[in-house]
Amino acid sequence: MPQQPPTITDVAREAGVSKGLVSFALNDRPGVSAETRARILEVARELGWTPSLRARSLSTGRSFACGLVLGRSPDVIAADPFFHSFIAGLEDEFSMSGQVLVLAVATPGRQESETYRGLAVDKRVDGVIVTDLRAHDPRLELVDRLGLAAVTLGVPDAETPFSSVSVDDGAGIHAAVRHLSDLGHRRIAHIAGPDGMLHARTRRQAFESAAAEFGLVAASVETDFSAAEGAAATGALLDGDAPPTAIVYSNDHMAIAGLGVARRRGLSVPGDLSITGYDDTEIGRYVNPALTSVATDAREWGRVAARTLLGAIEGHDAVNVRLNEPTLTVRESTGPAPTDTRGDRRDR
Repeated sequence: MPQQPPTITDVAREAGVSKGLVSFALNDRPGVSAETRARILEVARELGWTPSLRARSLSTGRSFACGLVLGRSPDVIAADPFFHSFIAGLEDEFSMSGQVLVLAVATPGRQESETYRGLAVDKRVDGVIVTDLRAHDPRLELVDRLGLAAVTLGVPDAETPFSSVSVDDGAGIHAAVRHLSDLGHRRIAHIAGPDGMLHARTRRQAFESAAAEFGLVAASVETDFSAAEGAAATGALLDGDAPPTAIVYSNDHMAIAGLGVARRRGLSVPGDLSITGYDDTEIGRYVNPALTSVATDAREWGRVAARTLLGAIEGHDAVNVRLNEPTLTVRESTGPAPTDTRGDRRDR
C-alpha cells in the first residue's frame, strides 16, 4: 500500500503538543510561543507535512485561488509575449503561497461580466487582477459589488477601493521620441493600441506631446495591438504622400511585423526607416536588425501584482505601487534620418 501523507495528528504526536496548538502554529495564529512554534514547524518539515488545500478552504471559507480575466482576442493574447512573462511572474508568487491561478479569456462586455460573476458566485476565487483598464471601466464597479478583492494593472480614471500596480507608460514613449529626434528624424508616426484602453491612450498622448515638444511632424494610427493590424498600419503609412522616416510602435510584436513589411518593400531598417518597439521582449533582441525597444519587466510586474493581491485578500489597506520607470534600450533598428542624393535630410 502507498504510504499515507503525514497529518496534523502526526505532527502533534512527534512534537509532543496538542493538535489545536499545531493548527495555531501552522496558521501563524497568536497564542503559541516562538520556541514552540519553531519546534512544530521543524517537525512538520522533517515529516514532510504539507497543508491540505481542501481543509484550509473549509476552515477559512477561502478558495485559495486568484483570477485573471483577459478581455482580448485569444489570438492577440497568444501572440503577445507580455502576457506570457506576466503570468510567469504571477505563478512565481502564487506557487510559493499555495494559491492557484484561474485564467479566463472572455469577449469584452456581457461575456466578460458573466465570467466575473461566475467566479464570485461559485466562490472559485478570492480575488482578481484587472488588466487593460478602460475609460470609466464598468468592471471595477462590478468586481466591487461582487465582493471580490482586486488589484488593477494601471491607475483607473475614477476612485476605486482597489490597490493598483503601474508603470509610467508615457515616460517610455517620450524616451523613444527623444531618441529619434536626436537622430535627426522630423517626420515620425505612432502605431498605437485601442484608444479605449487607458495605457494605449497614455502612450498615444505621450507620443503626441513629445512630438510637439521636439517640433516633429507626427501621425498616430489606432490598432487592436495585434501583429496583423500593426502590419496593415505600417503599410498604410508607407503608402502615404509623406511617409514617416521613423515609427514608434506600442508593442514589440507590432514592431516586428512592421519590420517585415518594410523589408519586403525593399526598405533598409534603419537606413530608410527607423523602428522602435515597447516591452523589450526576448524575440526582439534576436531579429535582424535587433529591435530598439522600451524595456519593462513584465515578470516583475506579475510578481508585484500577485503579492499586492494577496495583501488585499488578507485585508490590507489599498496601496498604489509604482514600478521602476521604463527605459529605452537602443539597438540596431534605429539610426540617423535618411538623406537624399544631395546629402539633405529627406524628412525636412
